[in-house]
Order: sequence, then C-alpha cells, then structure tokens
Amino acid sequence: MFITNAYAQVAPAATGAAGPLGLGGNLSSFLPIILMFVVLYFLMIRPQMKRQKEQKSMMEALGKGDEVVTAGGMLGKITKVTDAYVTLEIASGTEVVVQKGSVTTLLPKGTIKTAQ
Repeated sequence: MFITNAYAQVAPAATGAAGPLGLGGNLSSFLPIILMFVVLYFLMIRPQMKRQKEQKSMMEALGKGDEVVTAGGMLGKITKVTDAYVTLEIASGTEVVVQKGSVTTLLPKGTIKTAQ
C-alpha cells in the first residue's frame, strides 16, 4: 500500500493551530445567516406585526355610523356591532351581516355620499 503525502497530512482542525480561531471561525461562518435574519426581521416581520396591530385596534374601534369597506369590496355604513359580526347598510333599506374580520378599511365620514 502506498500512501501519498497528500493523504498523510494531518488536518488543521486536529492540531493545536486552530485553537483560538476554532470558535471564531464557526461564528464567522454563521454571520451571513444572522445578518440575513436581521434584515428579514426589519423588512418583513416588523412591518407585518405593525399592520396587524393597527388592524386589531381598528376592529376594536368600530362603531355605529362608521363607513367601511369589506374584503369583498362592499362599501357600507355600520348599523350594528357585535363581538364577531357587523351589520352594514349597503343601500337604503338593505342591510348585510358580515364578519368583523372582513372589514378591511375604515373610511372617513361622508365618503359613501361622495361615492354615489
């Protein structure tokens, strides 16, 4: 059996030469992944959490007389609010009951009159 010098060399990790660089080398290899997570947090996760918080506060603030747009695109005025449902007047004498979660936008007062 012939063993060439290339195979007979000892790996640097097995020697004492990598002692102080061993931990630092591992940390530097994870640095790009850590930086990607930080960027992902500030560009995607944080704004989404902010939007969810604003949506939740808007849902809690819904009241009778507010003008809203639903996820289906219906535009209406709130006539009744319960814990899970909202009754919308979409036309004179026409009321629709929708889930509170389907309300996407709270409009300024008087928007419906200008839209018609």
